[in-house]
Amino acid sequence: MVFGWRRKRPTFGNKGRKKQQAGANSHLEPLVPQHFLCPISLSLMKDPVTLSSGITYDRENIETWLEAGNFTCPVTNQVLGSFDQIPNHSLRKMIQEWCVENRNYGVERIPTPRVPVSPYQVSELLFSVASSTKSLDRLGCLELVKNINKWGKESERNRRSIVVNGTSTVLAEAFHAFAMDSFERNACLLDEILFAITWMFPLDVEAQAQLGTKVSLECMVWFLKCRAEDTSPKQNSILTLKELLSSNQQHIESLASIPGVVELLFGFIEKPICPTITKSSLLLVFYLLSSELSGERIKLEFVNLGLVSLMLKLIVDSEKSLSERALGVLDRLCECEEGRQQVYNNALTIPVLVKKILRVSELASQYSVSAILKLIKLDKKHEETVLVEAVQVGAFQKLVLLLQLGCGDDTKEKATELLKLINPYRAGLECIESVDFKNLKRSF
Repeated sequence: MVFGWRRKRPTFGNKGRKKQQAGANSHLEPLVPQHFLCPISLSLMKDPVTLSSGITYDRENIETWLEAGNFTCPVTNQVLGSFDQIPNHSLRKMIQEWCVENRNYGVERIPTPRVPVSPYQVSELLFSVASSTKSLDRLGCLELVKNINKWGKESERNRRSIVVNGTSTVLAEAFHAFAMDSFERNACLLDEILFAITWMFPLDVEAQAQLGTKVSLECMVWFLKCRAEDTSPKQNSILTLKELLSSNQQHIESLASIPGVVELLFGFIEKPICPTITKSSLLLVFYLLSSELSGERIKLEFVNLGLVSLMLKLIVDSEKSLSERALGVLDRLCECEEGRQQVYNNALTIPVLVKKILRVSELASQYSVSAILKLIKLDKKHEETVLVEAVQVGAFQKLVLLLQLGCGDDTKEKATELLKLINPYRAGLECIESVDFKNLKRSF
């Protein structure tokens, strides 16, 4: 084996590097043999595989090349007669031995790679899941689903292979069947299925149909209501609900019909358990408020619980993503009379909405402008009060700047309309807070 030496460079990175041996060799590192390097990335191969062209590559790099739609060998440029990737065990062992021999120079031994799961293995396991579901074999199905999750944790390649074989549909059918049987008796299995489903988003139509049934939705709400210390079932359930509601209006209506959902989501926002649940709860609330059939009832229920003041507190104190979601919810609450009344009665409303224009994100600006316009147009009694207050806190300048910097067509239309309404009230009332206009850049 040929070795050489060169000046030390950060070839292997700093992660997990051992301290270099003190002495004369501390400023040197071993020169990696050329045939140990992947021809694509020019880095040390961790899982060398050989193509039909006879050239060896690191598995991850050549898979990326092939998945990009390339049908040739990167080195020889010849069309590949087969996409099979044959593990080069001899070369991999040589690389591992070289790493061990040079461990004193900070070289870590590459681990022996796991054999990627094959489509045949996935299909065979899914057939077993379907059989277990049909016979309601809870324990057998649990072991199979755990195996799916184990494969998924091993590599991204495994996940892709699992997803493209229609696993989400088979698991969704299993979830529906075992939920029909019993929530409590099958709780461990149902949670394991939901965990697997959360890394298979976006779901296909068949999977959404099974998870969107009344019993499946009630099961997920049941998980949200459980008082267990472990929050993972809640997270898995609420993430799945978020995925379902984002793609289908019918699922929104189905969830809205389940008793206790409004109070449950309000509680997650009022008394946060974890950031994932809080953010997902806000998004679910937004979807429910947008319901075509149940929206007005849902809005009234949330308003009576005190969601308006809670949203204003979140908008003031929260980071970007929470603030965006809270602004979206507040915008929806401004569509009902009871919601607007609470908004008018809160002295923070207009200053906060104006403040958030250009301060958070384009989406936050969109919701802020929309909410202010609704407060003006949907209740003529408060029109002048809102306009005067908006001018006093610098809304006119903010809106002009928003148009100059660029925004979406819908926001542009609403901002222009709002400017026309505000303009007559400007004389002697304007107030500019210069801090809002620092470091702003055009979007074009």
